[in-house]
Amino acid sequence: MKSIKSYYMNNKLKIAVLSVVVILTVYIAGCTKKLEEHPYTTFTTAYFQTPTGLQSAVTTLYSGMRYIYGPEPSLAITVMGTDEFTGGDQVLAATGGQYVRSFALYGGSTPISPSDGSLLNIWNSVFSLINLANGVVSIAPTVNIDAQTKSTYIAEARFLRGLCYLTLVSQFGAVPVDLGSGDFAFNTIPYQGFNILINGTKDSVLVKNYNGMIADFAYASQNLPDQRPVNAFRLSKAAAYMMLSRVYIYRGYSKLKQNTDFANAYAAAMEVINNQAKYGVALQQDFGQVNRQGNDYNPEILYAVERLANDPNDNETPVTTNTAGKGNNASIAFAPNYTAVTGAKAPGVAREAIWGRPYRRFAPTRWLWDTCYADKYNDSRYHNSFQMMWYTVQGGVNGNPINYGDTAFVLAETQAQADSFRSLNRPFAIVPPSKFWTLQNNDPQNVYPYLKKFSDSAKGNFNDVVDGRPFKVAKLSELYLLAAEACLQGAGGGTGEAANLINVLRARAAYRPTLTPAQVTARAAALQVTAAQITLDFILDERTRELCGESVRWADLAMRGKLVSRVQAHNPDAGPNIQTFHSLRPIPQSQLDAVTTKNPAYQNPGY
Repeated sequence: MKSIKSYYMNNKLKIAVLSVVVILTVYIAGCTKKLEEHPYTTFTTAYFQTPTGLQSAVTTLYSGMRYIYGPEPSLAITVMGTDEFTGGDQVLAATGGQYVRSFALYGGSTPISPSDGSLLNIWNSVFSLINLANGVVSIAPTVNIDAQTKSTYIAEARFLRGLCYLTLVSQFGAVPVDLGSGDFAFNTIPYQGFNILINGTKDSVLVKNYNGMIADFAYASQNLPDQRPVNAFRLSKAAAYMMLSRVYIYRGYSKLKQNTDFANAYAAAMEVINNQAKYGVALQQDFGQVNRQGNDYNPEILYAVERLANDPNDNETPVTTNTAGKGNNASIAFAPNYTAVTGAKAPGVAREAIWGRPYRRFAPTRWLWDTCYADKYNDSRYHNSFQMMWYTVQGGVNGNPINYGDTAFVLAETQAQADSFRSLNRPFAIVPPSKFWTLQNNDPQNVYPYLKKFSDSAKGNFNDVVDGRPFKVAKLSELYLLAAEACLQGAGGGTGEAANLINVLRARAAYRPTLTPAQVTARAAALQVTAAQITLDFILDERTRELCGESVRWADLAMRGKLVSRVQAHNPDAGPNIQTFHSLRPIPQSQLDAVTTKNPAYQNPGY
């Protein structure tokens, strides 16, 4: 079976054709005006009933995940305004940061609006993908292809439909499962209803959302291939089990919780943990290798949304201007203004592809780099996630003996470290933590630790804003965390087993290739935790150390009922404004304007 990368390269025209079909004939929940009929008789849903058409439909579903993972608007609503990230200086600029600003503050002069473009970027794309997935599921049984391929296509469509609903539910709460032709049914006629209420409430629809996601991921866990291809992110059972576990965890904290949710989450996670050879997965020995460019297809990564390096046509987006739509903007969005560090000893640092165009959207909170990653000696995950040193790209200035490639400046981890560097009269600039940018500390240098796990040195130009690396969606490490959390909530072996599961990750975190085995053993011992230390807040801290910035944090907090308390405790920029209702986003105003039946209950409370 061909990889999805091959599908992208060989089926560009077919993807475009299918997009026309979806736009013209299928219900799109986020449309801003009534759909109009046009006589495009060349493209019909009959195309899906051919082997080529069905294959192209599945390819389009994979491609559509690019709206959800990587673009600046999607990053804005998944990482901003949490305990992890606040706004960089461009968030406050008259231009730049337009998709991010309101999510950094939750209020003041820029409250989150139902017309916000970050919400629309996902809303306006995901429902058409859901409907296309409905089409694949309903039409595939009639297509003349071999049974195994057919089963895989259906399983892929159901996984991706489940992922679309998971994205929507974690942001907006209850969303329609009836797009005009019945629950989870393919719709081919223009439709302007908004089936979000049953008997005047959303709870029954939310029940359908959860039941549908669980059914989709459960089906995928049984019908996808055991293993994904070595160098492609076709879906496999391990990814389905991970998402199934996550959905059970989310529901377990909701008002719709069932007594078996945490036990089911544990069972799904442990199925993969206990059968890693079967599913072709394994933790990397070195945490630094998990996100390393060139190692994107390592067996710890269960699923990622692929892009192709320096290939704007197959990525369906311009590389120099796109900060919405399908572009992956992760490497630039976390970049500080590393070209602006000043001081008598500072040599020049010019823009480099590996560090990205300094868009300065997401700046880490002090809690993130100072408290969550407090142990930077035993635990390698901070230095393997964040860059604290830049090198010069020009010779010495002001008479300083600095050559190309020498250290240009260092972000000191502590004031004591900064003082130590200065006492040694180092010939490079030293920026102490008190000078790191936050919205509360508008230092003119606009620098802060750079989340480097998305860095992309393969850009065609250092000013390109779109990356070609895959954006990671599902990791084996998260299954350890989900299983541990389920144990905390009474499944499996309780907090004792939870500590054992987390200690697997913490032992890995102790490893550095430069250490001797004895040194690794000593540091791993220092990182081990006991059952008494396992709390939900500790697990959330550990999720940050493993998954920081990977488009899951806002949902992690909101779905567990921890968003408000942790933002108030750890993010002084957003904390004063955040309120309970912010745990859901507003339904886009364009959606509410487009429906034929108006009802104030459609909008989420507080907006």
